[in-house]
Formats: sequence, structure tokens, C-alpha cells
Amino acid sequence: MPRIAGRQLVQPPGPTNVPDRVLRALCAPTVDHRGPIAQQLVKDIFAGFERVFAFGGDPVILYAASGTGAWMAALSNTLSPGDKVLGFETGHFGRLWAEMVSEMGFELHQEPTDWRSPIDLNKLESILKADKSHTIKAVCAVHNETSTGVTSDIAGVRKAIDAAGHPALLFVDTISGLGSLPYEHKAWKVDVTIGGSQKGLMMPPGLSFNVVSEKALEANKTAKMPKGYWRWAPILAQNKDGMFPYTPATNMLFALKEGLTMLHEEGIEAVYARHARLAEATRRAVQGWGLETVCKDPKYASNTVTAIMTPDGVNADQVRNMIYDRFNISLGAGLGNLVGKTFRIGHLGDFNETMLTGVLAGVEVGMDLAGMKIQKGGVQAALTYFAQA
Repeated sequence: MPRIAGRQLVQPPGPTNVPDRVLRALCAPTVDHRGPIAQQLVKDIFAGFERVFAFGGDPVILYAASGTGAWMAALSNTLSPGDKVLGFETGHFGRLWAEMVSEMGFELHQEPTDWRSPIDLNKLESILKADKSHTIKAVCAVHNETSTGVTSDIAGVRKAIDAAGHPALLFVDTISGLGSLPYEHKAWKVDVTIGGSQKGLMMPPGLSFNVVSEKALEANKTAKMPKGYWRWAPILAQNKDGMFPYTPATNMLFALKEGLTMLHEEGIEAVYARHARLAEATRRAVQGWGLETVCKDPKYASNTVTAIMTPDGVNADQVRNMIYDRFNISLGAGLGNLVGKTFRIGHLGDFNETMLTGVLAGVEVGMDLAGMKIQKGGVQAALTYFAQA
């Protein structure tokens, strides 16, 4: 294929554009992972997590793995074979997590949704109240469902669990939320927070982590699942000295430190406000085009990704391919139930208003070139909002 000038705009909701500072950090000379440089690096990273996200002193356990590995770590370190787990299929990733629960030998209670709505808090509370014998040992919640552009109310999830008087552990996947959306691990009494490197932390894929509460650490003492590589105890023991019981991805750790530094320099509240502006501009563009988002209730619209529904008879992948081929903009495809029906614009990470304007312009012209019937003026609606905001 002939070369396309300029940098590709990588606009699925992850992996995100990696800033130059993080790329340069990745290029640091590889160091002895048991030497003093690596030990200080690890200590700096954990201090950076607390400084930026205020996890309340709960330990962060890092893995050289995708977010899927961190899902498995949460389950295997706290539960025993045959334990019952409650999940909500709010989208593709809620479904995948549930499939893992079943494959690992747990009993799954999965609540379906229309893939356009958040976790039903009333339903959650009623299910837990009906579980008089407390057979449900954990609730799995996806904070920001990347496939649908819907954000669930995790503070509300905690209130529902507490209102039911239920002791279930709360596991939250915030892989596409952390570093982009407000998140309160401690205040919301999350037992295991699950995160990844390739979204709001502005890194390539390859690192994931668990943030672990005291309650989860207590459950770990009696959990009987095989743990292997995912075992928390030896990692926590060696992390105190800035080391790992395995060979860590040291260059990714240099990148993680730089990403946390950048978030701290901007200020996490400013980061959240920037993502809110970019998301609102994108939604106004969608309205300007006369199109509909997957998320039905604007109250729960994600500030990291907007999933756009194409009209009946229009294959969303053909539209997405047109935009990619003509303008070198990579958008997210529809997943699971939404294959061919939606495409997704990610607006998270190291991203600003002028970058988003270029993406929206390419999308508007690309939809037109693909023969999709739209109203003109979505880009202008976004620009007008930026001028006001």
C-alpha cells in the first residue's frame, strides 16, 4: 500500500494514542529488575498511583498481562470452586467476564440487559435481598462498558449491596475508566478494582492490575482456587522491597511512571473535566448528524467513548473502513450484539479539542463518501460547543 502522510489517529476506545513522553520512557535502557534502579522505579509507581488516584492505601498488584489477566486474578485470589458470582451483561465485556466466571468453574448468575443501559440498581438490590443464605460471593460490575459507551453508577452499586445487607465482594472493571472518569475505589468500598495500561494511563497494552481492599485480602486467606502466576501474596511481599517474584516488564514500568507523572502534572480533576468536554462535543456532533448513540439515557453516556448507531441497511464496518482508508483514522468496531450496527469514537487518553475536531471532520466526510445519509453540521456543532465551553 502507498504511504499515507501524517500520524494515524488511533481512535478506538483503546489502545489509545501513546504520547511522545511515554514512548521515550519505553526506550529507556533495560535494567536489572532486582537492582536499585528497578527497586526505586517500583516504589515510585506505587506512590504515583496513590498520589493520582487516592486508593486509600489499598495495595496495587501489577501484572504483565492484558485486562483479562486481571479479571482472572481477582476471581482466583478471592473465591473457591463452585462459588456463586453475580454479573450484569451490560455489553460485550460484561459478557466476556461472565464467560470467564463459568469457565473457571464458578456458578454464574448473569442478568441480561438491552446493551444500551447501565446496571439496574433496583434489580441488583432485589437479587441480593432474595439471597438470604448469602450464596452469592461476588458481584462483577463493568464501570465503563467500552462496547456500548454506557457508564454504570458504581457508587449506586455499592449502595444497593449495602441496602441489601449482603456481604458479597464487589469487583469493578474500570479498564476504560481509570484515568479518564471519576473513580473512588475507597469511598465506593470496591474490593477489587481492575485496571489496564492502554486506556487512560496512555500506555501500550501489556500491563494490568488489581487494587485490593482489606476485605479482599481476608477472602484471599481462605480462597481455594488455583492461583499460579496470579497469586497475590508473593507479589505483595516482594513489592515492599520494590521487587517482583517474576521478571516484570521493566520498560513498561518506566512508561507507567511517566504516564502517572503526566496525569499528576495536569491534575486528575482537570483530566476528568477535559474528558467531559471532549465527550459532550462528540455527542453534539452525533446529534448534528441526525444519528443516535447506543446509550439511551444521556445521564449514563460515557466520557471516554461514543458508540454511534448506523441506520438500518448501513453496514457500520463499511463506513468505518471508508474512514480508515481515506483519512487514516482508526475507529472502534461494533462488538458482540452490535457487530456491523455501530462504530465507536474513542475520546480518551492524551487527546485534546483540535485532535477531536480532526477526527470528527474525517468521520463526517467519510460517512458521506460511504453513502450514509446524514445531516451536515456535526463538526460545526462540536466547534460551537468548544467555543462556549
